[in-house]
Parts: sequence; C-alpha cells; structure tokens
Amino acid sequence: MKTRVLVLLLLFAVLTAHSQNRSVEAVKITQAPKIDGNLDDVAWAASPVLTDFIQNFPNVGEPASKKTEVRILYDNTAIYVGAYLYDDPSQIRKQFTARDDEDRKDVDYFSVFFDTYHDKQNGFQFLVTSANVQTDARLSPTVQVSFGQFGDKTWEAVWESQVSMKNDGWVVEMRIPYLSLRFPKSVIQTWGVQFLRFMRRNNESSYWKHVDPQVSGFVNQFGDLANLKNIQPPLRLSFSPYVSTGLRSSPEKNGFNKTWLRNGGMDIKYGLNESFTFDATLIPDFGQVVSDNVINNLTPYEQKFTENRPFFTEGTELFNKAGLFYSRRIGRIPSKYFAVRSMVDADPNLEIVKNPSVTQLYNAIKFSGRTDQKLGIGVFNALTAPMHARIRDKTTGEITKIETEPISNYNIIVLDQALKGRSYITFTNTNVLRNGAARDANVSAFDFALYNKKSTYLLSGTARYSKIWTANPYDGFNTSLKFAKVSGYWQYSFVNNIESKNYDPNDLGFLTAPNEFNNTASVSYNQITPTKNFVTYSYGLTVKQNYNFDPHKYAMFQFSTRAFWVFKNFWDVTVNAIINPVSYNDFFELQTPGRFIRFKPNFVYTLDGSTDSRKKLFVSYGATYAVTPQFSNEYYAWALGARYRFNNKFSLSLDAEKNFEDKNRGFAFLRETNGDPIAGRRDITNMTSLLTGTYNFTSRQNLTLRVRHYWSKVIYDKFYNIDVNGDFVDRADPVPRGGNDENFNLFNVDAFFTWDFRLGSRLIVGYKNWLGEDEYVDGTINTKYFKNLREVFNIRHGNEITVRFIYFLDYNQLRKKH
Repeated sequence: MKTRVLVLLLLFAVLTAHSQNRSVEAVKITQAPKIDGNLDDVAWAASPVLTDFIQNFPNVGEPASKKTEVRILYDNTAIYVGAYLYDDPSQIRKQFTARDDEDRKDVDYFSVFFDTYHDKQNGFQFLVTSANVQTDARLSPTVQVSFGQFGDKTWEAVWESQVSMKNDGWVVEMRIPYLSLRFPKSVIQTWGVQFLRFMRRNNESSYWKHVDPQVSGFVNQFGDLANLKNIQPPLRLSFSPYVSTGLRSSPEKNGFNKTWLRNGGMDIKYGLNESFTFDATLIPDFGQVVSDNVINNLTPYEQKFTENRPFFTEGTELFNKAGLFYSRRIGRIPSKYFAVRSMVDADPNLEIVKNPSVTQLYNAIKFSGRTDQKLGIGVFNALTAPMHARIRDKTTGEITKIETEPISNYNIIVLDQALKGRSYITFTNTNVLRNGAARDANVSAFDFALYNKKSTYLLSGTARYSKIWTANPYDGFNTSLKFAKVSGYWQYSFVNNIESKNYDPNDLGFLTAPNEFNNTASVSYNQITPTKNFVTYSYGLTVKQNYNFDPHKYAMFQFSTRAFWVFKNFWDVTVNAIINPVSYNDFFELQTPGRFIRFKPNFVYTLDGSTDSRKKLFVSYGATYAVTPQFSNEYYAWALGARYRFNNKFSLSLDAEKNFEDKNRGFAFLRETNGDPIAGRRDITNMTSLLTGTYNFTSRQNLTLRVRHYWSKVIYDKFYNIDVNGDFVDRADPVPRGGNDENFNLFNVDAFFTWDFRLGSRLIVGYKNWLGEDEYVDGTINTKYFKNLREVFNIRHGNEITVRFIYFLDYNQLRKKH
C-alpha cells in the first residue's frame, strides 16, 4: 500500500514538473516544407509532436476541451510551425477580418510566441485565424497583457501562413523568416516558446505551457525551445519603395484650393547582424492615416492623439519603455500656424497664399536590438523640414514669407538591461535641437523594476531630469517609487510621484501638467476561477492624496471603488464610484501660475458593460452620473454601441454617446486687463456619432469605412473672478451674454480599400472627407442635434482621393533570381 502511494506521488510530481517546465528540442532541417496548409511534407515527420494544452480561460488549469498537435522546425532562413487543431468542422468559426483585428470577432485562431533572448520579458507573437488572416505583435514588460491582447499590434512583420479545413478540424502552417526576428549570436541557443489556441464558440483559451492568471507576467511563463544550433541566417536586407498620388480639394474663403498630391519614397530595413536592425524611412508620406478624434477641449490639458503612422508604431517598444516618446511631436502642426491665421483674420488687407498645417519629415531612422548579454540598445533620429507660410498684401501684391517651424532634429537613445526574472534597468535620453534661437530640449531618465523570484512582489521607480534652452532656460525633475504585490488573488500597491514645477518632457514626450506631489494606495481582489454565477470577477479600492509641489499646498483627497464581473453567458458589467469627500484645489484649471480654483465635494458614479460578443448582434453600453451639490452642478452621460455581423465578410457598427453638464464651472478663456483669469458658469452638451464598417473580400483584401460626427455646444450664463482662496466671486461688470458661447462641429469620413497582393506589398486606395476649417453652423438656430447635423451636410467640405503602391523587395530573393 505504501509503495503504491509513493508511486502515485512520484507520478504526480513528474506530471506537475512536466506541466510547469515544458521544453522541446529544436529540430534543424535541410529541406523546408511547402507552406500550403498541409502537414504531409517529409520534414514534419522529424519534429516531436507537442500536445496536452491547458486552459487559461474560462476553466483555469483544466485540460483543453479539444486536442491540439503542434510541430516546430528551423533552418538557416526561418522558423516553421505546423499545428493540427482537432474539432468538429461545423463548429469552427471562420469570419474574415482585417489584419490584426481578430479580437472579439467570430473566428478561431492559433498563435505562437517567441522569447528569442530568453530574458522572460520581451517577445514576438505570430497569429493565424481559421480564415488565414494574420496578426503579429511585439511583447515587452510595459505592455499590459489582457484577454486577447498580448502586445503591440502596430508592429507588422513579413511572414507566410496557410490554413486548410479537414474532416476532423483545421491545419495551420507558418513560415517566419529571420528577417522578422531578432536573436543573439550564439552557437547554441535556447528560446522561450509558447503556443495558444482560441476557440470562439466557448471563448476557450488554452496554452501548451500553462499560463496562470494568478502569476504576474506572460513571457516569464513560456516553455523552452532548446538547442537551436549554428543558425547562419542570410543577409537581412529589404526595401519597400512606394509611390503615391491623388487629388485634394480644400474649401477656402474664396472657393476651393485644388492640389495634386504626388510623392515617392522608400523604407529600408537592414539587419546588421542577428540581433540589431537598422530601419530608415526616406521622404515618407503619411497622408493615408485615419483622422484624429478631435474634441472641443475646455480643459487645461493638451489632447493626446493616437499614432497611426506605420514608421512610428512599428518596432518602437524599446523607445516607448520610459514613456518619454510621444511620436506625434514629430511632424506636428507648425508652432506658428495659428498665429499666421490670426494675423490674417485681423487684417482684411492680407490673405494666405500658403500655410502648411503639417511639418514635413525629411527622413527618420531607427537602430535597435539586444546583445547576448540581454542589453537592449535603441537609437532613434528624425529630421523635419523648415516650414514657411506665404502672406500676400492685397493692395501691393507683395508676398511675405514667414517661418512657422524651424528645421528640427529629434533624437532618442535607450539602454535597457534585462535582469533575472522580469527585472530590468533602463536609461533613456531624448533631445530636440532646433535651428537658430528656437527652443532646444533634453530629458534624461533612469527606470528600474525589481521582481522577486516568483514575480509576486515588485519594487519599481524612476528618476528624470529635463533641461530647456530658451531665452530664459529652466530645468526640472520627476521621481516615482512603487511597491506592489502583483500576483495572487489579493494584490495591492503604494505609489509616490513627484514632478517639480519646471519639469518639462513635452518637446518629445507627453505630460499634461507638472508641479505635483501625489501618493496613491490601491488594493484589489481578483477571482479568476469560475464560480456558480461568474466566469471571473474583481473588486478594487484606490485612495489618492495630491498636493501642489511648489508652493506645497493641498490639492485633493479622493477614493474610488471598482467592481467588474463576467457572467456565465459572457456578458460583463463594470461599476465605478469616485468620491471627493472634501473640497479640493485645482491648480491647473485657470492656466495661470499661482492661481487655483477651490471646487466643492463631488461624487461620480459610472456603469458600463457589454453583451456576448460571440453573437451576431453585440451591444455595449455606458452611463455616468456626477453631482456637486453645493454648486447645483450635475453631469449626465450615456453611451450605446451596436455591432452587427451580417455574414463572415461584412459587419457594421454604430456608436453614439452624449454628455450634458448643467452649471459647469471653469476657466472661461477670458482675462481682465491686468491678466487675471475670468471663470464662467456654463451648460455643456457634447455628442459623438461613429459609424464603422468592414467588408472583407478575402483574407488579404478589405474595404473599411469610418464616419465620425462630433458636436459640442457651450452656453455661458455667468462669469466670476477668483479670489486668493480659490473661491468664486461675482463680477461687478459681467461679460456680455453670449460673447463666449460655442457651437463646434467636426465631421470626417475615412474609407480605405487595402489589398495585400504579395508578402509585404500593398495597394491602398483612400478617400477622405472633412468639414472645412472656416465653416460654421449657427448654434442659435440649429439647437437640436439632428438639425445641427443636417446643416453640417449643407456647408462646404474638403475631399481627397489617393492611391498608394508599396512593393516589398527582399535582397535574398533578388539575389536568388539573379
């Protein structure tokens, strides 16, 4: 009896160790398999078969409900992955989607992950859906892993895949060339490797090496691909020349300005060795990007926009690690663009001949990689052209040339040393040099993260210093320190952040406001195994206490709670409460140093959620209610979205949201003659409608449509001065009624036909429509939303149609043909 028990215990220990430390021996081949969605090539017989996947969601730790078999091979040019995914063919979900857009779509998929430096922090993802649509992503410690999202999908690599349907499931084959990977130069290597299978009908995610949601991190839970020997990759050199042309018609005061658009340039990618890559873009054209979601910004903070330009999104995770790289600074609106417009508007004898709204980029380069000692090195440089406006005097005909942006050079240097486990230290330096006496800037940053062996606890921090050279130079600093329990059902954190008065990283980074001293504590409970009523749920509490740094004054005390549930039917609900129980001082609202507004206690409650995204009709919703009783100030907001999947090729979404705030108080963007700020009381109504649609002809051809209308109405009814205590004081001489009211509209149409006709090569036909900059809808007449929208269609719009052709050339293919 004792012997039997001992044997069972040993067997359990062996199985447990196997499940926790999975490893596969790499097999090198001389004859590559044909990538056709079948595993009948002789080469596949040499590979061991990997199976016994384990669920990560919804039933954590249980065996996968369907069998999966994976094979992996390599040679001197590429890694090959083949997977047989057993299933009932009638149950396989096969919706066509756009590239990188499988999330929440009706599609099954298979994915492989590589940690090529085996640092348990950084990696690559390659995913293929059952409709043979590709997704790829870069994984890094700073990317938050969530359900269906593992890394930065803006990175795009060139690789092959094919799928085929079988009587008992489906097969995927992948060829990932070393052109799309980085790895150390070593005779014998071990990589981290992971395989994921997702089945849409039951939202089941299963991994070859079990990923425990209670353990912090993702890459640190990979298995091993061992004994990769004598990889001798070919020269990694590729070219992507492009040409583009089109026609733009923009409304102006006296008609339309028609412009013939034409451009040409090239992207170059050169692998200096297995580890380091040099990327360059020459005379880039960024015309075919989605329009920004501009709003009527009444806050003192700059609006941050999403980066949609490929060169600034692909392979930039190293440069983004310290959070000091906001790439929209490069090629921004020229700094004196609006000053020129204001000058012309103030003088009827002047007219604009030319006033570019975007700064031209001459070229940009990226150099990045990681040594075999796990030191990441990144160098970034971009050079923008000087921009000039031309103004004509209507009387004399004389044209005056005004520089609106000087020639500028943007630089980033990053040194990132990966330590044991998930720990790292990083040094980052950014600097901007502008021609002549224009402003120059430099920011240096040191970041670290230290995890214990089991990734249960984290100690992290930053130290940053900025120096700005202007007529009156200034400098500043930022420090932060965090201690947290990051694994387990119960998690907590304590954070201190200090930003000095003159800390300014905004020449190449993004910071809404400095001059803060903040302390934050949070605790959460996370249930990841299913219960009787829920698939998963979590609860959280956060407490904040903020001060103004200089002078050191109380700013705010706040606590917030959060509850999140996923039900058995895969509906989800999130509830939040944010409470400021005592008065707080806002040192930024008045946009005046040393002045602040004292706001009264307020309370904010939010509710949002969504239905089962597996269904043809998917609905999302949200609602917010906020109140400041002593100001009789109330805020209401709602949001409703619906997506309908007509078939596996066509889907359409409509999202609408509206918010209304009664008796909002804040800076009225007016000042007294002595410069003192004037505050106002106003009613604010904002409404946004967004229509999006996708039609996928094939896995490589799709048509996308995006139509957005944004309407903002602001009506003032009272104006105030602010005393030294931050309190509102009625003005003796009221500002004239209606003088500061607003009726602000934005309208954009973005439509693109994309055809990936060859690996890495693409044809894009784009159409854009927008409301003219000088067009205005009278808010006193068009007070209702639909009446306002109807008038938007009756005024002048700009239009643009473009064609862009990109052709990918691999040096090795050219040499082989030659």
